[in-house]
Amino acid sequence: MSTRKLVIAAVLNGLSQAEVARTYGVSQGWISKLMARYRVDGEAAFEPVSRAPKTVPTATAPDVIEQILAIRADLIDRGLDAGAQTIAWHLAKHHAMRPSRSTIHRVLTRAGAVVPEPKKRPKTSYIRFEATQPNECWQSDFTHYQLTLPDGRPGADAEIITWLDDHSRFVLHASAHQPITAKIVAATFKQAGDLHGYPASTLTDNGMVYTVRLAATKNRGGRTTLETELHQRGIIQKNGRPNHPTTQGKVERFQQTMKKWLRAQPVQPTTLTELNTLIEVFINEYNQRRPHRSLPHLAPPATIYNTRPKASPNTDHTTDTHHRVRHDRLDSTGKVTLRYNGHLYKIGVGRTHARTPITMLIDNQNVTIFVTTTGEILRELTLDPTRTYQPQNQPEQK
Repeated sequence: MSTRKLVIAAVLNGLSQAEVARTYGVSQGWISKLMARYRVDGEAAFEPVSRAPKTVPTATAPDVIEQILAIRADLIDRGLDAGAQTIAWHLAKHHAMRPSRSTIHRVLTRAGAVVPEPKKRPKTSYIRFEATQPNECWQSDFTHYQLTLPDGRPGADAEIITWLDDHSRFVLHASAHQPITAKIVAATFKQAGDLHGYPASTLTDNGMVYTVRLAATKNRGGRTTLETELHQRGIIQKNGRPNHPTTQGKVERFQQTMKKWLRAQPVQPTTLTELNTLIEVFINEYNQRRPHRSLPHLAPPATIYNTRPKASPNTDHTTDTHHRVRHDRLDSTGKVTLRYNGHLYKIGVGRTHARTPITMLIDNQNVTIFVTTTGEILRELTLDPTRTYQPQNQPEQK
């Protein structure tokens, strides 16, 4: 039983307030106020009265709360970021309201608009890096998005490739294809470079469309079409550690944002053309208008990218020849396959040497093939990039 109820019962049974105060260790003044409240409120006096002030001058105004929840709902419906910081940006820019980020978060929490994510990795655990200039580093990756059939059923799978500036998060290029190939990767890189200027370096994962450095031993040491392009322009190529996608975290996060927006569209794309049209709309929104929480003052990426000096490739780099040594075995018809500039070429040596173990010395397009066990030179040639098969009667290297 509560002390309040015991005190009231004792006083009603005829004990003096002084005796009750000594018995229960409370003041007589408190007992007087308690009995006065009991005479007015009855048994409600058994429970303590809230100490909260009746008026709170600093409380968030109802119209601000209403606007916060309205912006939150609108951003979610449009598939855009709807966090407290983004809502604060919209309130200040479009409604001349400036509640703090913590105030907005409290409003959302009280309204049940925040879903706790206890399994989420804390941000403090990430190791962050950022290029110091636009075009200092471009990140690239591709992701999947499923088209929709005209009757609403799931359709074919499409792949979307993105080139993103590491410093400003500016989207340099994004387009959908079926599927992404090494040629498409190089072509989209050149489109972005011709439009925005070429970068000093690139950062990608180890997909075969980007690099063959982790390919099977037979293909390792060659260059994809992109790697050849980067080498010719003096652009440094960087690749993340295998099974470590957070290295390319900026482009990975952009892809999540883009697909969230795409899924929120009322009419889903049924063709690559429709998907690319939607992607262009989103890129314009993302680059030009959408506030970015990782940038100073929540500026849109285009503001940062276009107002700062840009890095460029190292044009003074030494043009080295691409030396490599490869050990292989001729096939049953006396041919061997070689990857150059992202393409596979078959080189004829002669059926009489079928299954012979060979060593290939490759210096860009100049190739020397000799027997591994004896050192006998079987063929020397200059690779003709216009022909997939390099016949034996082809002019030898000079």
